Amino acid sequence: MPGTRSSRTLLRQEVVEGIKRYILRERLRPGDPLPTEPALCEALGASRSSVREAIKILDALDIVDVRHGHGTYVGRLSLSALVESLTFRGLLSPGDDFQVLADLVDVRELFERGMAERIVSSLSSEQLDTLDSLVQTMRETGAGDGGGFVAADRAFHALLIAPVGNDLIGQLSMAFWDVYTIVAPHLDGFTHADELSTISAHQSLVDAARAEDTTAFLKALEEHYAPVRRRVTEARARDDAAS
Repeated sequence: MPGTRSSRTLLRQEVVEGIKRYILRERLRPGDPLPTEPALCEALGASRSSVREAIKILDALDIVDVRHGHGTYVGRLSLSALVESLTFRGLLSPGDDFQVLADLVDVRELFERGMAERIVSSLSSEQLDTLDSLVQTMRETGAGDGGGFVAADRAFHALLIAPVGNDLIGQLSMAFWDVYTIVAPHLDGFTHADELSTISAHQSLVDAARAEDTTAFLKALEEHYAPVRRRVTEARARDDAAS
């Protein structure tokens, strides 16, 4: 019955919020254990079925981590749910593809441009050497290799912002990167010239950071995102022409 279903949904959400409040009140950290299911039922005044449903929801959001045979723990609090949501939105229709990609490129560049000065001043010699080696991997594998090129690209951008020490920005940046790599293959037009330009821009980022030249770093960022901006614009124009 509609009324019963609505009441059940409301109760389940109340239990979800109750568990979240418990984690905050007890100042639990990722990896800390939660009380047993019976203890949660008693603490929240909820039925076992409601607690189980709430735990499933929180597990899907990575707020809790259910380890079968061991118990329930505070989760990693990652952005996996955000990645899933944005990816699905981007794959839902061609029009969404283009808008999501354009938005993701804007956000990724915004993060790196906003932190440019801190990135340039924070990267160590060892980190710069690692970035150089990742660019070399991109040269050796090429975009056609798929896995090797993409893995090196992801590692490059993760390391680029790591010295800033802002975990939230780091997680957000990598979440947007992950969504982009899932949705981007739906675009056409990535040429060999684009590949060479992308690799060159990555190298320019390293060179600018090594020289502690923020202006050159910002220019390299613009060059880095130029090929994908062009592809999004061209794909959107083709879609408009076909409709």
